[in-house]
Amino acid sequence: MKLSTKGRYGLKAMFELSINQSQGPVPLKVIAKNQNISDQYLEQIFSTLKKSGLIKSVRGAQGGYLLGKDAKDISVGDILVVLEGPVSLSECVLDEDVCENSGTCITKIVWEKLKKGIEDVINSITLQDMINDYDKNRLLEHDIANLISRR
Repeated sequence: MKLSTKGRYGLKAMFELSINQSQGPVPLKVIAKNQNISDQYLEQIFSTLKKSGLIKSVRGAQGGYLLGKDAKDISVGDILVVLEGPVSLSECVLDEDVCENSGTCITKIVWEKLKKGIEDVINSITLQDMINDYDKNRLLEHDIANLISRR
C-alpha cells in the first residue's frame, strides 16, 4: 500500500497547523511554504479537510486555518481516511461482491488482518502524539548540540 501525495501532504499540513495552533489562524501560504507544498494543491486538500470538520477557516486580514478539534482528538487515521478513503490492501475486503471466491478465499483473511493492523496503528496516533514526538526530538537535538559545543 502506498499513500498518495494527498494523504502525505495533508498529514504534514495538519501537523503544521497543530504546532502553530496557539498563534491563532495560520495562513495557507505559510503552511504551504513551511511544508514545501504548492498553494493550489494545499487549497484542494484543505477544502476536503474543511468539509469533514477537521479544520476551519477564518476570513480576514488575520485569517487562516485552525484545527476543527483539539490535536489530541484528531488521529492520523481521521486525516488519512478523509483524504484517501478507507484502508484496504485488496478490493475484496471492502466489497465481497468483487470476487466470487470471497467466502472461501484464505488470502482474504490475511488482507483483513493487515487492514485491521494498519487501522489500529493510524487510529492510535493523534496530532498531539506527533507534537510530543516533535518536541522530544527538538529537545534531543538541542542537548546533542550543547554537548558538541562543550568539547
